[in-house]
Amino acid sequence: MPSAKILEAKKALVADLNEKISSSLAGVVVAYNGISVADDTKLRKELREAGVHYMVVKNTMLRLAVKGTQYEGLTEYFKGDTAIALSPEDPAAAARILCKFADADKSKRFVVKGGFCDGVVMDAAGIKSLSTMPNREGLLSMLAGSLNGIVGGLAVALQGIVDKQDETAA
Repeated sequence: MPSAKILEAKKALVADLNEKISSSLAGVVVAYNGISVADDTKLRKELREAGVHYMVVKNTMLRLAVKGTQYEGLTEYFKGDTAIALSPEDPAAAARILCKFADADKSKRFVVKGGFCDGVVMDAAGIKSLSTMPNREGLLSMLAGSLNGIVGGLAVALQGIVDKQDETAA
């Protein structure tokens, strides 16, 4: 039987995991086995630069951390070698990086299992579709381009009306 000190440390870890998961916009659960140390280092660096928290955690700790929360559906993905990436700022950042890495993995042993976004548990296909979404800046530029097109069309229409009035007055 574990000592009281170890139990308290595990309870603190579970509480910390629960806090990180609930404060994140999105998260991705992956099977990381078969990844080399060099590739893992590159992956962790890319995730860190994107503001994503990536950690390898025991499945039991993850199950306890999501127990009784809206993310309890994630427990089906907590089997085998499991790592979780949590994104507190950009909902698509973790999915984009990890799906790109999984697609580039030649051994096909690094697999995206599932995840969550905005309180909704998703399977691997849902995470894959989330990974194709543009980031915040991309969405804002698309919106600005659409608004610019509308304003430009309005300006052309107003100029057409002014030109037509000038013709009729002459």
